[in-house]
Amino acid sequence: MNSTDTDRLQELARRLERLDAAQAARNTLGRYMQLCDVPCGDCGALGLADLFSADAVWEGVGPLYAGKFGRHQGPAAIAAFVGSYLAPSPHFTRNLHFLTSEQLEVDADCRRAHGRWLMLQLSTYGAGGAEAITARLAIDFVPGPDGCWLIAHFRTERLECVPWNHGAAREVAP
Repeated sequence: MNSTDTDRLQELARRLERLDAAQAARNTLGRYMQLCDVPCGDCGALGLADLFSADAVWEGVGPLYAGKFGRHQGPAAIAAFVGSYLAPSPHFTRNLHFLTSEQLEVDADCRRAHGRWLMLQLSTYGAGGAEAITARLAIDFVPGPDGCWLIAHFRTERLECVPWNHGAAREVAP
């Protein structure tokens, strides 16, 4: 094997490592959204903390979310804050999150990943009513144990909120 072949193999190995890292980051975000959507009481709050790095930050940004959500640091504080919103709760009776327009980049040495998504959140409230909320997410990830990636910085910025008519919706048995 000559040096050109060795260089190509090393480049392929680096590309594969970045692809694996990107998929692991997607899996972490997917698990986060699953825990936010599945009504399971306290089980969601417990699993949420495991998705964040030791020094993680979760914050609302922009004029509509900075004051409403504030800034929370550390897995326990983040899980307590986000967990207080998990359905079913006095606030939400149901939530569904949909992500689109993904842009996810892993740095060359696989020490950090940064992603951006547009999110649609369909929510029904304990006090009545329902809304469709759009938000911009910007999330930084870092490598964690066992090949998983952890959320290091989660930022959410609300874009728009409109009433959602969920009256025609029917329960579907699992």
